[in-house]
Amino acid sequence: MTTSRRNDADQIRQLIEQWVDAVRRKDMDGILRHHSPDFIMFDVPPPLQSRGIEAYRHTWPLFFAASPDRPVFDIVDLEVTAGADVAFATALMRCIVVTKTGSSDLDFRLTICFRKIAGQWTFMHEHHSIPAVD
Repeated sequence: MTTSRRNDADQIRQLIEQWVDAVRRKDMDGILRHHSPDFIMFDVPPPLQSRGIEAYRHTWPLFFAASPDRPVFDIVDLEVTAGADVAFATALMRCIVVTKTGSSDLDFRLTICFRKIAGQWTFMHEHHSIPAVD
């Protein structure tokens, strides 16, 4: 990996860590800060697809309502692959879901796609998934 690609991967890792921290603080400006206006998310709970930054913004109240006061939202494993102007990251994540009967860990998979726009890495797409159960 070249020094330039390594630096890009490090920048992306920092953006993801800042995003995770913003989620924990329930900081919507921080959550949205580096996302494209044309952002697309595929999620586990409905809606399965959210198109545009405002649709994405409207998915967060559901997550926060099912989370402890300070959401548990942890990166378990993260890998970043960066090209000259596109990149992707894959991660295993853990959060806590609160239900009427208590709380439980929710392990999920996360893929994030980035595009470098005007020299800045920008979140273009998130895909969250959980393993299917029989």
